[in-house]
Amino acid sequence: MHAFIETLLPHWRQDAGATYQTWFLWPERVKNFRSIRRGIQAVVQEIEADTFGNAYRGSSLETVVKSVAEQRQVFRGADHAFLWKPKLRIPDIYEDRDNQLAFGRFLHGCSCCSTPEAVVSAIHTLDGRGIRGLGPAAANLLYFLHPTLVPPSNTAMVQGYNALTGARVKLGSWTAYLAMREGILRMNERHRRLLSNDLGAIGGLLFDIGSGRYPAPPQDADAATRTAWEADLAQVRAQTAQQRRRAEAAQEEDRTHTEVQGWLRDLGRALGFEVWIASNDRSRPYAGGRLADGCLAELPEALGLAQGADTVRLIDVLWLDGHRIAAGFEVEHTTSIYSGILRLQDLAHGDPSQAVQGLFVVAPDGREDEVRAQLNRPAFRGLGRLRPRYLAYGDLATHRKAMARFGEGLRPIEVLARDLVVPGPPSQAG
Repeated sequence: MHAFIETLLPHWRQDAGATYQTWFLWPERVKNFRSIRRGIQAVVQEIEADTFGNAYRGSSLETVVKSVAEQRQVFRGADHAFLWKPKLRIPDIYEDRDNQLAFGRFLHGCSCCSTPEAVVSAIHTLDGRGIRGLGPAAANLLYFLHPTLVPPSNTAMVQGYNALTGARVKLGSWTAYLAMREGILRMNERHRRLLSNDLGAIGGLLFDIGSGRYPAPPQDADAATRTAWEADLAQVRAQTAQQRRRAEAAQEEDRTHTEVQGWLRDLGRALGFEVWIASNDRSRPYAGGRLADGCLAELPEALGLAQGADTVRLIDVLWLDGHRIAAGFEVEHTTSIYSGILRLQDLAHGDPSQAVQGLFVVAPDGREDEVRAQLNRPAFRGLGRLRPRYLAYGDLATHRKAMARFGEGLRPIEVLARDLVVPGPPSQAG
């Protein structure tokens, strides 16, 4: 079996349409980890404060689970397990306060711990509650807390694991999930050089096998069987036109994101600012060079050492006036708007001595309503006083050259962008 896996893995890694290329190596994947972790913390805080409510729709849990579900094909449908099913009264964390508290403490315990033993202990404690409808789908939240300790899990991954190992893991059981986890850890350790410490890689492999993209290796070493399997593998490796189109579309998304970052880079410099490019985007090719060409190599010391500096470094584009951040821009081409807004919120609140003048969500023209809807979530209620603005691709493309030629400071971009007013809580009559 191990020889079969060693044959399969190079094919899989080089396949432009497989999850390794389309999801695991996708730059936005790692960038969204911190925002999802922050979302989990918001869920815990609301449960402990008894402000979580008794419905999934509109809750902090819906916000974070939707952000997970936007992580391309691997997590598509991740929200199904958390949707409230009124006829079955599951998952029973919305109307049963004790179960809700147990779920919140489970998330909190896993957020704070750092060892596999502590994570497994938290899972056993939750499982002991016997909460109806709350099964190993919650492992997808834990994955974003501990990607080297907790593998993601969904139907396709379980099917892929069973097909690959001959096991009979069943969905919906924490005990079965933990047994599968042990098997995944052993397999990942054995084939680490072709996989990763991040268990998302092997999770993607299992997903591709379970969803039928790759034929599972045979369980025996019969020569004829192996030959037939290798022929099937070679057929999969030959990219179809549809697969190539998907890969090219994903690359085009990244190119568009980079292009808009480049526009903001050049405009910021023309308006008199120093520019910072997100640390994980700096080496992207742009305009015959690198995206970070002509930009700051390091943040000013006061910013680099300030609270929340790791988040600041991941903002897509920053305009700086000396040691002060004048404006922050999050470019949201097709990715989760929630994640970008959360990074801007961290930027605004990270250092009280930094009064950031402009916060901008830069997105395609058709996403304005989506941006407004996200900003009206309770999690972002405090952003209203900071006047976050929406900057449409079309407006930026049309006016950036004129602004660069005739403008100065933030005024041109503030005039072009549209206010996103987040209403505060209703006033209470005396």
